[in-house]
Amino acid sequence: MTTTESATLALDHRFADELPELALAWQAREVAEPQLLALDESLAAELGLDPAWLRGPEGLGLLTGNRLPDGAAPVAQGYAGHQFGGWSPRLGDGRALLLGELTDTSGRLRDLHLKGSGRTPFSRGGDGLAAVGPMLREHVMSVAMHALGIPTTRSLGVVATGGQVEREVLLPGAVLARVASSHLRVGSFQYAAASGDVDLLGRLADHAIARHHPDAAEAERPHLALFEAVMAAQAELVARWMLVGFVHGVMNTDNVTISGETIDYGPCAFVDAFDPATVFSSIDTAGRYAFGQQPVVAEWNLARFAESLLPLLADDQDEAVAIATASLGRFRSLYSAAWTRGMRDKLGLAAAVPDETVASLADDLLDLVRTDHVDHTLLFRRLGAAARGDAEPARSLFLDLAGVDAWVERWRTLGPDATVMDRTNPVHVPRNHLVEEALVAATGGDLGPFEQLVEVVSAPYDERPGMERYAEPAPESFGAYRTFCGT
Repeated sequence: MTTTESATLALDHRFADELPELALAWQAREVAEPQLLALDESLAAELGLDPAWLRGPEGLGLLTGNRLPDGAAPVAQGYAGHQFGGWSPRLGDGRALLLGELTDTSGRLRDLHLKGSGRTPFSRGGDGLAAVGPMLREHVMSVAMHALGIPTTRSLGVVATGGQVEREVLLPGAVLARVASSHLRVGSFQYAAASGDVDLLGRLADHAIARHHPDAAEAERPHLALFEAVMAAQAELVARWMLVGFVHGVMNTDNVTISGETIDYGPCAFVDAFDPATVFSSIDTAGRYAFGQQPVVAEWNLARFAESLLPLLADDQDEAVAIATASLGRFRSLYSAAWTRGMRDKLGLAAAVPDETVASLADDLLDLVRTDHVDHTLLFRRLGAAARGDAEPARSLFLDLAGVDAWVERWRTLGPDATVMDRTNPVHVPRNHLVEEALVAATGGDLGPFEQLVEVVSAPYDERPGMERYAEPAPESFGAYRTFCGT
């Protein structure tokens, strides 16, 4: 898209038109001095947007919500949610705005959404703003997750506002433009259900089916089929998180998408030394969202989704509860199957190897890894060399040499495929010390480390001469890592 063609850009408003009860018309806060900090040019191309245009005044106007095409109808979305287990009946876009929907070059409908665009009626006393560091964290994390093949919302760009945001200290402000297949959440359904308006709940469910799970429309029970499709998508998503060592950090029901995309990269991080008890978020003092708890929490969140759908499942509540309970009972087997499929590839094992063998082998390895505090990413990548006959790089990570030698011997009898492993196990994830280094530099005005990190995690399976530090664990001096929501 060139400047002269920018007038053809259309932002649809289907969500606002079909579900006005969940949408409040609103405008983004004016950004007087926009400066582009990050732009995902490959995503721009998918959306049919010219990166050069996005870097100019009109493009920056789109990325900040200040210059929208004619006919756009931006809204703050309403939703509810359970936050750390506590019910909040009215959350919504407190510092965000749905600008509208774009049709990408493949004909798919995609939301264009802002974070840090100012206060809305849902702000609950917050300032509605965002700082440079957290917005750049979301950018690099979503780039990495997309490159790893994990369903995710994506950052189209981050724009510095020229203003300051008051947190513990004054920080430079920023707005992030986020793209998603939609921003429908479990919390959206909780909000509709809590209103008592069954018609609204039904329209929301039908909107979600049309947007994300169209096969459900042909099912005998479409709304039950919707629940089962969302459950399957979430089982697959969380299994993929676990396989790469990703800790979301704030798995509230308002952060569970109906599409099955990862959303809200607030206090997230990747594990270094493998430990299911790992918690990074400064506010998760009880470890509710610890690394190993993520599948359990996903099931709990889906139970809340099922509760919101009860009026659509049967007229009799007891019957509806029985239907939902029976369906939810499949989650653990869906998750286990997804995790085992992923682990089969991580270990390079053929389809002929029974699932029980894969799971047993993986569990035994992870027991060794946990005991010896072995780096998760580094180990699985080095196992590719072990499959080729050189076990020493992986072996050197362990203290229990007899234990790992016995495990490797057992695994090698199954004929692992190193090529499969190399395209499954990344060399690079956004390691916490490198993310922190990049964000500190960027907050101080130096984007070099951030841009280098984005480039590296964009190609996570590539080994790059001269980039070895990006594949190494944090030095001991880095210490225990804590993350913050940025609000």
